[in-house]
Order: sequence, then C-alpha cells, then structure tokens
Amino acid sequence: MALTHFDSEGRAHMVDVSDKEVTDRVAVAEARVLMKPETLALVTEGRAKKGDVLGVARLAGIMAAKRTADLIPLCHPLPITKVAIELSPDPALPGVRIEATVKTTGQTGVEMEALTAASVAALTVYDMLKAAEKSMVVDGLRVILKDGGKSGRYEAS
Repeated sequence: MALTHFDSEGRAHMVDVSDKEVTDRVAVAEARVLMKPETLALVTEGRAKKGDVLGVARLAGIMAAKRTADLIPLCHPLPITKVAIELSPDPALPGVRIEATVKTTGQTGVEMEALTAASVAALTVYDMLKAAEKSMVVDGLRVILKDGGKSGRYEAS
C-alpha cells in the first residue's frame, strides 16, 4: 500500500482531496490514564486540588479536536460538526477511560481529530493530578471506529 502523504519523489505533501466525494464521516478514539486507586479517589470524590478533573479534560479534548490541523502538519482543516468526549472512572484499571467521537461532513476523515482529542484529554487528566501522582501512565491510544468515505467502515476488534 502506498503512503499518500508522500509524492512520487518521496517528499511529504498534503494530499489533494478535491476529487473525493463529500460524505458523512465519524471516528472514535480511546485512551486510558492508569493511576493508583488513591489518585482515582481524588477524581471520583471531587477532591483534586485543581478542581473538576473530568470536566476540564472534556473541554481540553474538544478544543484539541478543533485545533488538530494546527498541530499535525499534513492534516486538513475540517468543518467539525460534533465532538463528544466521555471520561469514565474505572476502578478495575484503576484509572480513567476516555472515548472521543468526532463527526464531519467532508472529503476526508476525522481519525486524527479523534486521536488528538483523546490524547489531549488524557494529558489533561495527568496534568490535573500530577501533584498527587507522577507515575500515572497514558496508555492505549487508538482508533476504535472509523466510518465514511471510500475506505468504508473500520472497527477495532
């Protein structure tokens, strides 16, 4: 499979999507922030010194999705129609599960926007709690669903 972000001479370039069909597109990405049970209790009990960890991380993820083209050099700026960030405390990890859903109607997909949203939300959880635990781990960043466009539907197994 040829990589589309390189021209015939191997130079990086932005892919020309002008001939692609405009379709509804969606991508969902996930990430986790692993932490000690005591740190997770700060989140679930609302005792984190910096405030509402999940609320701030949700806003950070939404903002990040909208700025993806400013961060990833070859991403197209897209008219995003929806960004939803779900953050779920999970004592079984222990930690926080993050799921970012991004939608658009356009000529290219929103996988990078979903990945950026999930990763920035995870980094924000880390930032909000780092005073309590520096050993937290951001883990498992991946696309779990992509739909729309020529390549169709992808779901992680």
